[in-house]
Formats: sequence, C-alpha cells, structure tokens
Amino acid sequence: MHILVTNDDGVQAPGLLALAQEMRKLGKVTIFAPDKNWSASGHVKTMERPLRVKEVFLADGTSAFASDGAPSDCVALPLLGLVEENTDLVVSGINPNANLGHDVTYSGTVTAAMEAVIAGIKGIAVSLDSPEGHKGLLDYSCAASVARRVAEKVIADGLPEGVVMNVNVPYLKENELNGFMITRQGLRVYRDALDERIDPRGKPYFWIGGEAPTGVDEPGTDFGALRAGCVSITPLQLDLTHYKAMDVLKKWNF
Repeated sequence: MHILVTNDDGVQAPGLLALAQEMRKLGKVTIFAPDKNWSASGHVKTMERPLRVKEVFLADGTSAFASDGAPSDCVALPLLGLVEENTDLVVSGINPNANLGHDVTYSGTVTAAMEAVIAGIKGIAVSLDSPEGHKGLLDYSCAASVARRVAEKVIADGLPEGVVMNVNVPYLKENELNGFMITRQGLRVYRDALDERIDPRGKPYFWIGGEAPTGVDEPGTDFGALRAGCVSITPLQLDLTHYKAMDVLKKWNF
C-alpha cells in the first residue's frame, strides 16, 4: 500500500506531519505538498509556468517533496510520474479548519483529493473543526487517528467511482467523539465584507474580509454532525450536473 499525503497549508504544517505519521501505520507514505500556504485556492492547476520541486525535511526528520505549485499540482506531479511507484490512495490534510458546505469549492485540501479521483485514485480530504480564535498549537491527534480509521475502511472496502471523501473532525479527544456520521453538504453562511484602503501612493486596494463563516445546524448535514460531536463523512461526486434542471431546460425553445 502506497499512500500519497498532501495538503494546502504548506509542507511544514503540523497537520500534515500528524497525518503522515498515522498513514505510515497503513503502508508506505510519500509526502508531496506545497512550499507555502494555498488555503482557499480551489482547484488550481499550473499550466503557464514551470514547476519546481525540492526535497525538504519535516520536524520528525523524515523527508518530503515540496513544490511551488498548487495543492492539485502536488497530486498531479507524482501521479504523472515524478514519483515512480504507483499510488494507491491520496489523503489530503489535516486542514486546521473545517471544510463544510460550499467550502469544498474553495478548499485546496478538498480539491487536492479531487485531483486524485480525476486520475482514478481514491481520495480523502481531512479537516479539523478547530475553535474560532484558538491560541497556541492545535492538537491533531484525534483527527489523525480518525483519518487512519477512514483510510482503513477505504482500503478494505473501496469507494464508488468518482467519489471524494470529505472528512471533518470535531475538536475533541478521540474518546469524546459521539461517533461517525455519513452526511450531506450543509449550508455554509458566509459573512464576507469588502475592506477598501489607500496605499502610501494614494491608490486604492482591497481586502476581502469579514467575520468567520457560520453554518445552518441541520440534522444529517456536515455542519450538524460537528455540532453533535460526530465525525462528518461526506461523499462528494465529481459530476456536478443538476439532472432535475436538465429536464426543465430541455423544455426551453431556443
């Protein structure tokens, strides 16, 4: 079993190291991640410039590959042959914040796992629902253990074609979890605001800011599961077609 571990927070992120250490219990691990933070990058693939790759060493002394490309590039490069050994599973994370609802379209963590599925490899994205305003180091041990347990099931039982597993873990100790829940995407509530400022040369520039997003606490959703203290496992599909809308649109007269 050869597992590729990646993320969107950068190769030195503590969540990546915690994930890799747990995945090593299941097989050989190759770490291939961005050399900087690509949070909220979405599904980016670099086509207009060359990509650079270098070997780096993580806090536990193990080696990893770092690229100046996006998270999706960090999956595409090894799968296209930069890593000679065939990859059986791609696990992306551990993101320090949850990826819920429409977050999955922004998330480099999730879209890195999508890149694997596009290539015909099973993909899992793992995120931690850390408390807003948390100070100090985050404890990734529970989320890493959950990631291993989910990966074990995927390895043993497989996944339907075209499915990405989006896993979100409450910020709890493992013995405090209220179980695992298979969920649907919930409704994320964004509270973005535009902040316009003036630079020292008198020219305007803009920040997209605002308060942290919230969500609708609805049973059966990813957001609802986290609020109930459960691990949320949402199977996402790459086919975004709205089939009911097709039936309506076919009645249009062009």
